[in-house]
Amino acid sequence: MAFGWIDEQAELRRRAGLVRTLRPRPADSPLLDLASNDYLGLAHHPEVAEGAAGAARTWGGGSTGSRLVTGTTELHTELERELAEFCGFEAALVFSSGYAANLAAVTTLGPHGSLIVSDALNHASLIDGCRLARGATQVVGHADPDAVRKALGTHEGPAVVVSDTVFSVDGDAAPLAALAAACRERGAGLLVDDAHGLGVLGDGGRGAPQAAGLSGAEDVVVTATLSKSLGSQGGAVLGPARVIDHLVNAARTFIFDTGLAPAAAGAALAALRLLRREPERAVRAREVAAELHARLTAAGLEAVRPDAAVVSVRAPSPEGAVRWAADCRTAGLAVGCFRPPSVPDGISRLRLTARADLSGAEIERAVQVIGETRP
Repeated sequence: MAFGWIDEQAELRRRAGLVRTLRPRPADSPLLDLASNDYLGLAHHPEVAEGAAGAARTWGGGSTGSRLVTGTTELHTELERELAEFCGFEAALVFSSGYAANLAAVTTLGPHGSLIVSDALNHASLIDGCRLARGATQVVGHADPDAVRKALGTHEGPAVVVSDTVFSVDGDAAPLAALAAACRERGAGLLVDDAHGLGVLGDGGRGAPQAAGLSGAEDVVVTATLSKSLGSQGGAVLGPARVIDHLVNAARTFIFDTGLAPAAAGAALAALRLLRREPERAVRAREVAAELHARLTAAGLEAVRPDAAVVSVRAPSPEGAVRWAADCRTAGLAVGCFRPPSVPDGISRLRLTARADLSGAEIERAVQVIGETRP
């Protein structure tokens, strides 16, 4: 029978407690949200919503084509210009998603004959980029510049080191300055995904590379998403203009994909301008993360100290994590639930988002619910 093996896979997932289901949410959900990636609380901000609505009224519901045909509007180029300026890079290129941006960057910067050195805990989109790239990939230990240096020493040709800036599972930050130093010793490039750093780290939320003093470096390329701190959708690659020009001409997820919808570009641009005016939002997101961590550990829970806005709480098992998250939801709190294969170390977790717009009372309520529902 065609696709009969799917039933076997479904049964294996059920036995392992790894079944995933979609759960549509209403527009006015009563849950306290610590599950989304809306770090700055901008997804529902009136200015961001109007940025989306105004762009849709002006440009229509879709971009109408690929970026190289009809899918590039003046709005797209305005967003790219302001995003590059804000983050301190020469140029930027906007994609339909952060996933597409990572696939583009890794595949075009890791051609045949090159070496790609990838952190063991990188996001799935970076891993998939390594799999699709024509270069050889060497996976190294997590956040280990010495391992990176050793891997680069095995290769004489072009090389690029690939890493998240803030890892999405535990919220720990990569040692960017040390990674850049290791790259420069061997003439390698550094490609980092700042999905969880943009809007939270750096001066006024300008990102982890800016905080590490790497903005505008000719050997550094950054990818980012517009769907987290900027409350919209889409992705971007930032770096030297010659790298961005190369992506325009060589990145398949740019050339053959329909351009980002104008509404998403308009929302992201509005959020970026709002962040410029209110840089304290980035500071507040970090403060909320630190407070969540302090309260959770004081309550006897095993929480990982956050470097940005992700707070990870260890669960006893995949089944325990699922039950814990479900009990939190029943009590009015939405939290993330990470379990294998999403977590490569096999440790299941609750994943909490520290949003800049959370009040002290909401933080207290969240910690209370998590503590009362622990397995």
